[in-house]
Amino acid sequence: MTRREIREHIFKLLFLLEFYRGEELTEQAERYLDEVEEVTPTEEENAYMLGKFHKIEEHLEEIDEMISEVSAGWKLSRMAKVDLTLLRLAAYEMKLDEDIPVGVAINEAVELAKKYGGDESPAFVNGVLGKLSRKELKAEKAEEKKTEEAAEKAEEKTEENA
Repeated sequence: MTRREIREHIFKLLFLLEFYRGEELTEQAERYLDEVEEVTPTEEENAYMLGKFHKIEEHLEEIDEMISEVSAGWKLSRMAKVDLTLLRLAAYEMKLDEDIPVGVAINEAVELAKKYGGDESPAFVNGVLGKLSRKELKAEKAEEKKTEEAAEKAEEKTEENA
C-alpha cells in the first residue's frame, strides 16, 4: 500500500470522529479496516493507520485550536466536515509528525480535498494550511532569534569575566 493510500485511509478513519465517540468509535475504526476492499492492508499497515488515528484523536483539542487560530471567520462547527477532517490530518502531520515534511502534508491534503471535498475545498484547505505553515515559520524564526541573543549575552559575560 502506498503512503498516499495509507493517508487516505487515515482520513476516512478520522472522518468517523464526526459520528462516533469512545468505544463505538474504536469499534467502527476496526470494522472499517477489516472491510477495506481495494488493497488489503498488512498487519503493520493496519497498526500504523490505527496508531496515527489514535494519536490524532489524542491531540484533537490542540489541533483544533491551531486550526481555529488561522481560520479567521470560520468556526470549526461551520466548516465542511471533509475539509475539517483534512485540516486535522494535515495539521497533525505538519506540527506533530516529524516524519512528514510540511509541503508534503499540505499537498496531500489538497489532493484529498480535490477527491472528497467540494469545489472550493482545495483552495480553502490550501489557504488554511498555508497560514498555519507561515505562523509556524514565524514562531521558529522568533525562537532562533531568542536563542542567538541568549548566546550573544552569554558570550559577552564570558568575555567580561575573562
